[in-house]
Amino acid sequence: MFSPPVVLIRPLMAASLGLLMGCLCAPAAAADSQAHGSMAEGAKNKGVAQADATQEQPVEAKAKAKLAREPAPAAEGKPAHKAGAAPEPKAGAPRAAKAAPRDVMDVLRERLAEKLGATPSPDTQGLRVATRSPAPAGSAGPVAVAALAPRAAGHSAGGSPSAARLAAAHRQSAAAAASPHGATSDAAHWDYKGDAGPQSWGKLKPEFAQCATGTRQSPIDIRDGIKVELDAVRFDYKPSHFRVIDNGHTVQVNVAAGNSIEIIGRRYELLQFHFHRPSEERINGRLFDMVAHLVHKDMEGRLAVIAVLLDRGSAHPLIQTVWNNLPLEKGEELAARAALDLNALLPADRSYFTYMGSLTTPPCSEGVLWMVMKEPVTISAEQIGIFSRLYPMNARPVQSASGRLIKESN
Repeated sequence: MFSPPVVLIRPLMAASLGLLMGCLCAPAAAADSQAHGSMAEGAKNKGVAQADATQEQPVEAKAKAKLAREPAPAAEGKPAHKAGAAPEPKAGAPRAAKAAPRDVMDVLRERLAEKLGATPSPDTQGLRVATRSPAPAGSAGPVAVAALAPRAAGHSAGGSPSAARLAAAHRQSAAAAASPHGATSDAAHWDYKGDAGPQSWGKLKPEFAQCATGTRQSPIDIRDGIKVELDAVRFDYKPSHFRVIDNGHTVQVNVAAGNSIEIIGRRYELLQFHFHRPSEERINGRLFDMVAHLVHKDMEGRLAVIAVLLDRGSAHPLIQTVWNNLPLEKGEELAARAALDLNALLPADRSYFTYMGSLTTPPCSEGVLWMVMKEPVTISAEQIGIFSRLYPMNARPVQSASGRLIKESN
């Protein structure tokens, strides 16, 4: 029986091995080369693939191993074609110029990208990775591409500001906040003359309705008081720091806490005092040059006002101290360095008239206990003139007594 010589079998095995390695290591280049390459060419490709394999990253090595297990696309005597590759030109047609050999690692990267679902980035040499969302059973799931947008250098138009801005506003005193007597109202401007004068206060704002409809309004012309033994007002005033503000309707003095009065067993804390010209109250029809209203409030929020009538005469030191600390601008509160002792503002005779009334400025709230000192305190013409420069007239007209009971000290 005839046996082929060993010397003939070895060259055939070497040629077959070279052809197989060439197809596995360069599947993309096989489209441009002949499937039956020479044994020397196969050995060369085998050496190049082995050298590159030692420099691959672990991920690329696994991908290469996976590709090596796939069947060779080339048939005997025919060139292999990838999906989408250009067909081989027909016989007789001019042959295109042979493409330059591609790097094996580039081919492997492209094949790996195809397996991972990546696409080449249009503006860089890298790849953009696409992640496949898990699809419901029995349906093809959509592909969701994760794209990173460049971060903006600053805030976009209409974005939130870098820091919150604080609204600027004039400080309002605690006294004006507790009682609207002498305080301004931004919601509805009121005045002592013109269309916003006292005759229109009740129509300027719903909260001001009592100015027009109230039956216990102030001020009044105090007449026909019943003389009785009234409880003395116990004044507990002491030297205190103060602030002066021109609130747009009068000069108001906000006094530090610790001053109070006690009447009929009830204690009222002093909040502030302010001035009107001429006096709002009248005594048996008599009008005085000015009046000071000292506004107090008890723990239940009820108000009590002491009215000190100011008549032309000698200068008053306490009032001069207030004028010395007048602020230069309306709405600005000026803290004085000196202290005030309000006992100096009271007359020597502490007898008084008393009745139930209201605030004399909007919202004209009723239920205010009024005590009008019977004896006036003097103030100089110059001091009256200083206030008149600011407010020539800031007095509400007298209101109907409406049969109210008025009592006065014996």
